[in-house]
Amino acid sequence: MASEFDLIDRYFKRPAPAGMLGVGDDCALFGVPPGMQVATSTDLLIEGRHFFADVDPRALGHKALAVNVSDLGAMGARPIGCLLGLALPAIEPAWLAAFSEGFHALATASGCPLIGGDTTGSALGVAISVTVFGAVAPERALRRDGARPGDQVWVSGTLGAADIAYRLLSGQMPADAGLLAATRTALEWPQPRYALGQALGGVASAAIDISDGLLQDLGHVLKASGVGAQLRFADLPVAPSLAGIDPARLRHAVLGGGDVYELCFTAAPERADAVRAAAAAAGVAVTPIGQITPAAGLAVLGPDGQPDVDLPRGFDHFSTP
Repeated sequence: MASEFDLIDRYFKRPAPAGMLGVGDDCALFGVPPGMQVATSTDLLIEGRHFFADVDPRALGHKALAVNVSDLGAMGARPIGCLLGLALPAIEPAWLAAFSEGFHALATASGCPLIGGDTTGSALGVAISVTVFGAVAPERALRRDGARPGDQVWVSGTLGAADIAYRLLSGQMPADAGLLAATRTALEWPQPRYALGQALGGVASAAIDISDGLLQDLGHVLKASGVGAQLRFADLPVAPSLAGIDPARLRHAVLGGGDVYELCFTAAPERADAVRAAAAAAGVAVTPIGQITPAAGLAVLGPDGQPDVDLPRGFDHFSTP
């Protein structure tokens, strides 16, 4: 039977980039360019809570890193490297080969190589922990506390598809093979907007990635900045695959659905052209969806121009699944 060290050597050890010490020592070593700071973030993915047991392991490897690289994007940081913690009920070579393939493919694409970590056995299913490191100049870091009254609120990509896929897979919606096929990629293969985040440095005033729902995550920015916001539901970029969805279900998916990993950010109105240029350079669509207000609170205007009531809540890790 393969040992823990055989597992690491076979599936996860790769040559470290020049100037770094990676997998195979007690610690990884890496440097940060002069004048920059380290940005770091950690996420956990637990079987039965964050992913289904029958998920494609290649997609799971991709997503395990993607949700963390998304945090670097939200800070405007350039990825440097990552650590992987992996708890497994058993060593299954085919599963590990696919998982590591998905993980390393995004690591290569994003410039975030695996430089260390740990593996262990688990009696309670698969558990994954990833820690990422990035570099960002302090003056270009996209923090949550920089939004100012009058700023526009923007979002990248489209919203809602990941939430619908989750509800189909969890049985919360009636089975619909066509709809699942059209939305499942959004849930299992999110594309972290690290290039957009870097391009927005010095342009956006605040940013966050949408992991737990647009309203909930934007709310973190508003609280940190001491401001409010007014959004227009008609301006939200709804995923085209959701055409024909029940309006109430669509509203919840777009406003409260998690697992989006798009960027929500703010910028002064006079920086709109710079925002669009940054988005074009990153190859990502962006949409203005509202504005920052002086008074606290978050309003979503409906078709009649009046605020919607009973807005959906986002994902809570300690609520009932």
